[in-house]
Amino acid sequence: MTVRLDTGVVRLDGDCAVEDAETLLALLLDQPAAAIDLAQCTRLHLAVVQVLLAARRPIAAPPGDPFLRDFIVPVLARSPE
Repeated sequence: MTVRLDTGVVRLDGDCAVEDAETLLALLLDQPAAAIDLAQCTRLHLAVVQVLLAARRPIAAPPGDPFLRDFIVPVLARSPE
């Protein structure tokens, strides 16, 4: 499973496909205080990125993937304008 809840943190593992966006949204709605752990994430479908952008949750652990770490996480960490 690529999206799962683990002790109050939503973990995204491996390649997160478009199908994971709905699961992620349901978990985030059910767990309003959960942070996001991307440490094991290697790829994010744009639909998953959009859910993360809308949720504006803190990133508990950044991904090891350089593109996600250097380009996607900074956008997720920005304050809404």
